[in-house]
Amino acid sequence: MTFNLTKPVCFFDLEATGLNVIRDKIVQIAIVKYSPDKEEPEEFVQLINPGIPISEEAIGVHGLTPKHLANKPTFQQMAQKIFDFIGDSDLGGYNSNRFDVPLLMEEFARVGIEFDISTRKTIDVQRIFYKMEPRTLKAALRFYCGKELTDAHDALADVRATVDVLKGQIEKYKTVPLPGVENENETPPVQNDMKVLHDFTNDTKMLDATQRMKYDINGVPVFNFGKYMGKPVAQTLVKDKQYYNWILNKEFSSQVKQLVKKLVKEYEKEQRQ
Repeated sequence: MTFNLTKPVCFFDLEATGLNVIRDKIVQIAIVKYSPDKEEPEEFVQLINPGIPISEEAIGVHGLTPKHLANKPTFQQMAQKIFDFIGDSDLGGYNSNRFDVPLLMEEFARVGIEFDISTRKTIDVQRIFYKMEPRTLKAALRFYCGKELTDAHDALADVRATVDVLKGQIEKYKTVPLPGVENENETPPVQNDMKVLHDFTNDTKMLDATQRMKYDINGVPVFNFGKYMGKPVAQTLVKDKQYYNWILNKEFSSQVKQLVKKLVKEYEKEQRQ
């Protein structure tokens, strides 16, 4: 298939130090550029030294560590080359409107280059996927069970539909490995077992539903927000009682407050032993 183009379009993807489009920085950029006057696309790929730490979560996704990037150019050194390669092209990607485009704009702005998108078309392939294959209970019931949902948003009808969907998922995926997993012998993650389903549908790194705390790489509960981001919860709060009281008296979930009390109590008990 050939794209029907009146101007070039650059499909691109960014790997970054994290998911914050304001604070985080690019560690790799890849661009495939289609032009109306060229039969074959042009490709550009570059590793970039971000000059700031890379989050553990990001390394877990893209595998790029500071060691991989130590001798690579900075974005400032590559900015003009990237800008010239893109030119006046339209832009495309996967979740690009929410992440890749704004992050690229921020990187250009930091080095004094205005990357204007007001005259560019932006094509987000993820949005096509989500709109054409809606992730609703009604769509799931149709997909997994071949049924139509009547009385939608009636609580009992929705619960019954949810149960039917789960049964359909267990049946459909009981022998299907997780996409992207290379080990073919690994047990499929969707099984008729509530513990297996719990593990698959929960982020086991997070301590609470609001994701204010998580386990670090060593299994230590750390903050996932604020000025103590990444710092051990219990040790920090024992030293900073004002912050501890602030959490207990502000609009944090009851789960967070219970966990904070429990972690501090356990830490203080350990210190007395």
